[in-house]
Amino acid sequence: MAKRASSARSREFGAGVRAAIERTGLTSREIAGLVGCHETKVSDVANGKGTVTQIEVAVLLGVCRTKAPEVAHLMGLFPTRHHGGGWWQEHGARQPIELRTAFENVSASKKIVSWHASMVPFFLQTADYVREVLQASATIPAEELEERTKAHLAMQKALPRKAERVFFVHESALCLQVGGPQVHAWQMQHLAVTANQPNTAIRIVPSARGAHAGMAGPFTLLTFEKYEPLVWVDTENSSLFVESDDAVKGYDMVVKTLKDTSLSGDESRELIAKLSETAWTAADEYAGLRAPSAGPVP
Repeated sequence: MAKRASSARSREFGAGVRAAIERTGLTSREIAGLVGCHETKVSDVANGKGTVTQIEVAVLLGVCRTKAPEVAHLMGLFPTRHHGGGWWQEHGARQPIELRTAFENVSASKKIVSWHASMVPFFLQTADYVREVLQASATIPAEELEERTKAHLAMQKALPRKAERVFFVHESALCLQVGGPQVHAWQMQHLAVTANQPNTAIRIVPSARGAHAGMAGPFTLLTFEKYEPLVWVDTENSSLFVESDDAVKGYDMVVKTLKDTSLSGDESRELIAKLSETAWTAADEYAGLRAPSAGPVP
């Protein structure tokens, strides 16, 4: 099936307008009557078609009694909704608690390929691991910790159950103890369980391989049933959505090279199981549940 001509901006704009209409509980014909236009004009606004103007969008949102922050968001999207190629969102000092664009695209994806070198990939993190990462941040206020953790876990749940999931992670990220020994042990156990799920593949790039294709940084490649793929890149205080064909093909090349560089699925599962066992041994010893090994006699 041919992919629709669409961009992350236009999809977010259309979804926002349709949600505003749906919240009224009125039909498109009833909304059109209140606006004073033909029903097809309401459809055009909701889908960003034709010669719809900003004024017409503003009138429609006003009739729908859309809250001011949402009106500002949608009106900001309108002038650039047809622009493709990419979308760089600047967030200020830190990212917002809820990453709306990422959430909506993750929710619509049929396959996700994610790479991270310095930490466990976003969609594989336990709640305790998430909290530890947030606490270590230089920009996240302590009072936002729990709300951000909930938003992170909600993003994980947004990934459709039937979506194919491929995660590449560097071995050093799995050896880094984030939080105490028990937090690390539970995270490794979660990876060991997840690695055996039928629609999930976790591939480890071993430290012994040295330089690798993913050294430029982490990313998430999303593919869809109806739309062209995009790449989501997260930074300290901005989000980048890469959509141009050439740029996405470049990330495809990185994925193929990481696949060649990483351990096989079976080898990765074996290493994760080994690291999980080691992590639990360390956690038990730390908790005093198991006596530490005596070591060599001096």
